Amino acid sequence: MPDKISKNPVGRPPFYKTPEDMQIIIDEYFQWCEDRAVKIWDDTKKTEIMISSPAPYTMSGLARRLGMSRRTLVDYANKDEFLLTIKEARNRVEEDVESRMNEKHTFTPGLIFNAKNNFDWKDKNETDITSLGEKIETNTIVFSDFKNDSESK
Repeated sequence: MPDKISKNPVGRPPFYKTPEDMQIIIDEYFQWCEDRAVKIWDDTKKTEIMISSPAPYTMSGLARRLGMSRRTLVDYANKDEFLLTIKEARNRVEEDVESRMNEKHTFTPGLIFNAKNNFDWKDKNETDITSLGEKIETNTIVFSDFKNDSESK
């Protein structure tokens, strides 16, 4: 299949010519998140120690790692050859966001904002203000064609 991106003679050259090139950086980003460690001070040993502190997956973090804006990353999903690569990465980030929303020690309201703005999640409230949940009875009015008695004479 010919490279559709390279046929565009105007504008900025593409960041990635193939999904495989992009996938390498995507995999590096997720691995970095999983392997992240932070230094903390250990009073008992009187030294700094490294502890595992996995970073949350984010769309903006992924975009930054890919060398582009979040908007550009979303736009790449509109290119047929990159659709599955971006979709899989987005799904992985969304799964991470949802997992953190369901864990008491990692939940923050910002995760809800993230889910709504990056993954089209919605709040849905239904309010019945007319019947208090009771069945509404309907009335049927029947109109019949009648003539005035004075007109019929």
